Amino acid sequence: MLSKKIVKYIQSLSHKKFRDESGVFIAEGPKNISEFLLSKNLECKLICAESDWLSENQSLLAEMAKEDIFEADEQQLRSISTQKSPNKVVGVFNKKVVVENPDLSGKISIMLDYLQDPGNMGTIIRIADWFAIENIICSNHTVDCYNPKVVQSTVGSLARVNILYTDLNSFILKNKSINLYATTLHGTSIFELPKIKEGIILIGNEAKGVLGGLIEMSSNQITIPRYGHAESLNAAVATAIIISTFTCR
Repeated sequence: MLSKKIVKYIQSLSHKKFRDESGVFIAEGPKNISEFLLSKNLECKLICAESDWLSENQSLLAEMAKEDIFEADEQQLRSISTQKSPNKVVGVFNKKVVVENPDLSGKISIMLDYLQDPGNMGTIIRIADWFAIENIICSNHTVDCYNPKVVQSTVGSLARVNILYTDLNSFILKNKSINLYATTLHGTSIFELPKIKEGIILIGNEAKGVLGGLIEMSSNQITIPRYGHAESLNAAVATAIIISTFTCR
């Protein structure tokens, strides 16, 4: 049975302020919860789930204390879910320990400047996971990676990617030996560049793109050639095309 105290606590985690204060986040659905429970990077604080899910996943919960596992019916899950329809299980996890000064040498990394859409953020995290990209460096104005919509759309990939929020100008200066590729509408075609093994791919805001100051700090301005009339590409789609082109040929 879920107490009012637990319900209120979980509901509060839909707000960034309370996630930051407590150092935890909320995750939902069998896929996300299973991935996170299997991960060595995330510690589960509590689980609220329907009885059939609990019965089917006892092995996943073996290391958790019984007092941190709560059986809940659909109505109770609805009261704590951030989704339109709750899906079997809700969990609260500690945030990952962030690698503040990752070694970017010999790797491709992603940098996000003012990205605002949770769906784009979640998809980019999945893209990074798919291409074995270890680090995503975000401006402090980029959407929180622990936003429930972001967490949901990562489908577990959040557990496997280091996501760092920092001042991008300072970070670029600290890593000036690594080429910075800023995405613009009028840069060099990505198909004219050779395959790269090291570099930072800078993706800008959905509406305004990369800010001018960061473009000036970049080693290269790159673009995906446009053959039709669309004004721009979705940020996550553009990220997938660029990463695929740079890594897979």
